[in-house]
Amino acid sequence: MKHEVFLERLAKLTTTFTPVVDAAYEVDAYRFLDLSVTNTILEEVDTASAEAIQVYINTFLAKTGGQVAYGGYLEKRSIYDRSIYFNNANPDLKRNIHLGLDVWCAAGTAILAPLASVVHSFKDNRNYGDYGPCIVLKHQFDDLVFYTLYGHLSRKSLNGLSVGQEIKAGAVIANLGESHENGEYSPHLHFQIIKDIQDFKGDYPGVSTKANLEFFKENCPDPQLLLKII
Repeated sequence: MKHEVFLERLAKLTTTFTPVVDAAYEVDAYRFLDLSVTNTILEEVDTASAEAIQVYINTFLAKTGGQVAYGGYLEKRSIYDRSIYFNNANPDLKRNIHLGLDVWCAAGTAILAPLASVVHSFKDNRNYGDYGPCIVLKHQFDDLVFYTLYGHLSRKSLNGLSVGQEIKAGAVIANLGESHENGEYSPHLHFQIIKDIQDFKGDYPGVSTKANLEFFKENCPDPQLLLKII
């Protein structure tokens, strides 16, 4: 299937705002959050600290009157420099370009499946700065097949899951994890669309190097095609 056709069909699967966190948060509760290297305000924030990032987000939401912060697709970020899992002395090999969309809200918040699916895989990725508990769902609509990834979950979210388990659209599939279990981040959901999951299970790169960006841009399209947070 041509990539342009894939994107068009993907976008038509939803017609309006489609939440991946607690549906009690309506679209007007969301505020776009810039965590890129071009945001000069972050020069005054200790981006190596989950607590400092949380204070920054809380302040941002209070000032803007929002309840949920979101953003980050293809953002170049400095927050990954703290982890040897991402960092590299060679700037072309440093993984710092974000491939998903982050939704920042409280630990324990319910995570929803935006579309009907089955459980493809799940795993607790315990590297410092990694996803922590992660679920991958498989979606198939006729010959249109793709995957969605949900990272930074609570460990309890993996209990009782089974590969091939059917998931209805809008169903609660997990809850957000605390910093101590989610890779040491301020609580948030990493949501990513993946065209070809390759051989990954319960995991897939969520941050790219500059050198590999063109491949990942095509394999991981903009989550806003489905979520339509406007």
